[in-house]
Amino acid sequence: MSASDKTPTKSHTYNRMDRTPPNYVAQRNKRGRESECAHDFNTFRNEIKIMISDLMTAQQEEIKKIHPTLMEIKATNSDIQNSVAFLTSQNEELKKKIELLETQNKKDKDYITLLEEKVEELQRENRKASIEIKNVPKIHNESKEDLIKLFLTLCNNIGCDIEKRDIRDIYRVHRKNDTNKTHLITEISSTMLKTEFLKQAKNYNIKYKEKLCAKHLGLTKNEYEPIYVSEQLTAKGARLYFLARDLAKSQDYKFCWTSYGKIYVRKNENSPIIVIKNESHVNSLLQKS
Repeated sequence: MSASDKTPTKSHTYNRMDRTPPNYVAQRNKRGRESECAHDFNTFRNEIKIMISDLMTAQQEEIKKIHPTLMEIKATNSDIQNSVAFLTSQNEELKKKIELLETQNKKDKDYITLLEEKVEELQRENRKASIEIKNVPKIHNESKEDLIKLFLTLCNNIGCDIEKRDIRDIYRVHRKNDTNKTHLITEISSTMLKTEFLKQAKNYNIKYKEKLCAKHLGLTKNEYEPIYVSEQLTAKGARLYFLARDLAKSQDYKFCWTSYGKIYVRKNENSPIIVIKNESHVNSLLQKS
């Protein structure tokens, strides 16, 4: 081989270099991108700070505006609380006073009831020897002697031995609706005579078909006008006796009577005797039946 064949020519060398790619690696521009991101973040952060600062400033301005109103509301609430506390204390005091008044009212009612019972007892005691004859026709220009004569005539007709000296007082009690027919009240000397008179009057009405009427008093005018004999009751006793009779009729009580001003009812011969004390007692018996 000749020297010319071993040694490459310059042109041959250039051609090989043209065919071979350069021996290097291209590097990315990382630092530039990081710098750009950092700049964007700082910008965003600054914008957020500005927004928050503006928002806080606006809020502070709003707070400054509403602060007086809030203080007024606070003061108003404080006044309301004080008023509520005052009203609560007043309410408690009123409740205590009401409780005291209710307690006192109950005591007063109990005391009034006790006094009424004592008055009723005194009235019954005062009338224990008094006889009442109802529906007695009136005599023109009558006197006490005329009334005594009427009563003694009735005693004689029913077979009761009462004399003029046994009569302590006699008088009429006028009825509201009819002044011509009144009640004749006779006070006699003893309760035993009163009891005997009532017994004889009852027996007469049982024994004879013709019941007691005006002619048994010796009257010739309206002589068949019926009369009714009983002991004299107090106003309360008369009211209770009226209610007791209605009770006996509606609830089939066989017996209803008075004795020494008190009212009694009895269902039958085997039932206990019941003393009617007041109107509430009558109502309770009506509910039980």
